Amino acid sequence: MTSRTHARWRAPDFAWPAPAKLNLFLHITGRRADGYHELQTIFQFINVCDDLYFQTRDDGAVQRLNDLPGVPAEQDLTVRAARLLQQYGAASRGVDIRVAKRLPMGGGLGGGSSDAATALVALNALWDLGMDTGSLAGIGRQLGADVPIFVYGHAAWAEGVGEIFTPVELPEPWYVVIAPAVSVSTAEIFNAPELTRTLAPIKIRHFLEGQTRNVCEPVVRRRYPQVDDALKWLENHGDARMTGTGACVYAAFPDEARARGVAACAPVDWRVVVAQGQNISPLQRIFQGA
Repeated sequence: MTSRTHARWRAPDFAWPAPAKLNLFLHITGRRADGYHELQTIFQFINVCDDLYFQTRDDGAVQRLNDLPGVPAEQDLTVRAARLLQQYGAASRGVDIRVAKRLPMGGGLGGGSSDAATALVALNALWDLGMDTGSLAGIGRQLGADVPIFVYGHAAWAEGVGEIFTPVELPEPWYVVIAPAVSVSTAEIFNAPELTRTLAPIKIRHFLEGQTRNVCEPVVRRRYPQVDDALKWLENHGDARMTGTGACVYAAFPDEARARGVAACAPVDWRVVVAQGQNISPLQRIFQGA
């Protein structure tokens, strides 16, 4: 990393990206005694992000400067992440945080978890703590099961509760992503009695051979008609899937022009974005000078 890049991201107006992720499949293979589910999934990032802004302070205070509807500052994962990092990193400095939200809440894109990971990664650098990725991921795990993948920052096959990673190199297609006007509760779906929790574990090669089921999708489709409608529409144009526990759905296309052509046909009142898959997250690209 050049000194010029280093100075650039220390500026208070520097936008730290908190990217979305897609689950390219999702299996549940069991449920642990503590209530968490044993998962298998593949994560890939897309270049659609929340933006976070940090202004360090010397008095140790951590505060969020802007309002986010439905998210009190004390419950905001960015604030909680900063305070946890202070504890584990013995940091005496504080920070003012601004969050520009673009990723929908309850959409299965990992918005809150990604925000938390970006706070951990950015403040580790801005506070000069020198903590490694494994340590940051361990802190992030206390905030949510998806936080570690955003700290890790590379497309991965994930197992355990979603925190055991094997890096994978995937095609980086263009995606049409539809965000139905509904927020899906992850807890509701994972606690649904009809959810299948006993799928046989598979290998990466099985995914590459076409085993791309999201076990949560049938549950969400029955409970949220808006998600079902979006999938039915997108299925007419490609291999439509749901990410995570929903509500967002997506399909991959070989080039940007094809993806934008499909997006242009969507109902005008739908929220639709076109984004490119990325094996290295936009957050990690900062440190690579990309």
